[in-house]
Amino acid sequence: MKRKMPQLPLRGPTARYDPCLCLLEISLSINPLKETELILYGGEFYNGNKTFVYGDLYRYDVEKQDWKLISSPNSPPPCSAHQAVTWKSYLYIFGGEFTSPNQERFHHYKDFWMLDLKTNQWEQLNLKGSPSPRSGHRMRFFYKHLYFWYHNDLFVFDLDQFKWQEITPRPGSLWPSARSGFQFFVYQDEIFLYGGYSKEVSSDKTGSEKGIVHSDLWSLDPRTWEWNKVKKNGMPPGPRAGFSMCVHKKRAMLFGGVVDMEVGGDGMMSLFLDELYGFQLDNHQWYPLELRKAKSTKDKPKKSSGRKRKNDDKINSIEPEESADDFERKVDGISHQMAKTITVGNDPLADKYDGKIHKSTANMDTQDKSDGKIHESTANMDTQDSDLPEVVKPCGRINSCMVVGRDTLYVYGGMMEVKDREITLNDLYSLNLSKLDEWKCIIPATETEWVEGSKDEDEDEDDDDDSEDEGDEDSNSDETDDDNDEESGKDGSIQMGDAVALIKGEGKSLRRKEKRARIEQIRASLGLSDSQRTPTPGETLREFYKRTNMYWQMAAHEHTQHTGKELRKDGFDLAEARYRELKPILDELAILEAEQKAEQKKRQEEKISGSRWCTQYCYIECILR
Repeated sequence: MKRKMPQLPLRGPTARYDPCLCLLEISLSINPLKETELILYGGEFYNGNKTFVYGDLYRYDVEKQDWKLISSPNSPPPCSAHQAVTWKSYLYIFGGEFTSPNQERFHHYKDFWMLDLKTNQWEQLNLKGSPSPRSGHRMRFFYKHLYFWYHNDLFVFDLDQFKWQEITPRPGSLWPSARSGFQFFVYQDEIFLYGGYSKEVSSDKTGSEKGIVHSDLWSLDPRTWEWNKVKKNGMPPGPRAGFSMCVHKKRAMLFGGVVDMEVGGDGMMSLFLDELYGFQLDNHQWYPLELRKAKSTKDKPKKSSGRKRKNDDKINSIEPEESADDFERKVDGISHQMAKTITVGNDPLADKYDGKIHKSTANMDTQDKSDGKIHESTANMDTQDSDLPEVVKPCGRINSCMVVGRDTLYVYGGMMEVKDREITLNDLYSLNLSKLDEWKCIIPATETEWVEGSKDEDEDEDDDDDSEDEGDEDSNSDETDDDNDEESGKDGSIQMGDAVALIKGEGKSLRRKEKRARIEQIRASLGLSDSQRTPTPGETLREFYKRTNMYWQMAAHEHTQHTGKELRKDGFDLAEARYRELKPILDELAILEAEQKAEQKKRQEEKISGSRWCTQYCYIECILR
């Protein structure tokens, strides 16, 4: 039966194939014949109404920043959630799934394909003893063999003899539990399995299923087929699902993932992570991979060269403290710039924000009792804004593709959620693993199509939420809020452009419900992060480094192997970079909490005023009678 190949949508005035189509569950590989070329195959896209599955092969030249669509006869059918591995001059693809547009029918493949990267010719390998049809499995190359793990079964394919072999556990031996969403990686003569997700039936009478997020690490010896559990050492990441991993030299790297948490009773919130962790494969040590501070090319002003030599030791001894003060003045500029895109009520915050968040949000409560607004400030921060570089890094996401070529880490695509929407990403970032100095955005995220549900349903849900959340408020206040909600979101929800704005760090005016959700999200995010890596609200850089200096020195030692004064300086640079990254988020939290408090105070005053007016009216009416 001949399968119909769905075509990529045509976009743009030239009506050509769009190489930046947003796809999920794709495979991304480094071309072994050219390490600056990425090979992308397959994938799917969901637009909120239908699912589209593709079977196209792209090559991306990193140096030329150019996509090329490769067409060849006898190619595999459209699929997603497959696995791809390169060896010599071949690309091997196994399994995957095809989803019908309405997501009612799923077909799992056990097809095994081989692509000659020199001729771009596909060949299907029909061999006995192959694994069952599957998707979401993992496949890795190790010494002329391909290793497949799915749930809890293990298969090996011999690339010399073209034979399959199933590996079964020996009686009484250790074996990882069944799971999905795990990661599989290889180093020398060890194969590692980390994390994953599974469900178990509760022991109570309800028999309900409970999700389990695994964070265990296993090691397989391919000579004896024995699994051993690896002890957690160092500073491991917290439990998460949907993360990505790859290996560079003696280090495995983990990026992203999601943590689901309960908020407000039965409510659920998904926190998409943007953390990067390293796992040292020779000594099994976990540690956060913090970017090193780029060295400044500008020389600091010198009053007197002789005086500097005389006080050299003194200056060096207080360098972290002085750097902290300078940095805090600069980082406030980031917050001020951020304030320009945040709104208090219906007014821009930029004219009401003095560029600083004080140690306690109580200091921000100096508001006019008549209107509940924050007082204006005439602080001028323009000179500080110009000195601050934009922090570039991939946003939190799940199921991104990670590969390494020529000491460079590439992170492509993935998925995040904005409210009830799945945002499929198509951005590409790179990180030089020798320098670890900065992320570079090679391809920025673009907007994608999203088909909305019915407007009436969305408005009904908004009304229900408002009635539950604001049941203790008067009807006039509720009607006003509903009107504002409809005006600010007539299309029913956040636009796709807003999702891209969130990825780029841009702000927007938030409705009251969205504001509450954002506050909860920030609180949850800061609460989940390691306290050693996260400044507390109102904490200065100096206080943050003093509290966490041992942590940052340990992290710096993993990068540089420095000791003494150099190690302390390296540790401070890492702490400073982390502080710069989170300071605007902490400031945003303080701003949102302050404006929320102002709105609540205003509503309360209006409620009291209305009650007094009603009492006076009734009193006058009684007198007249």
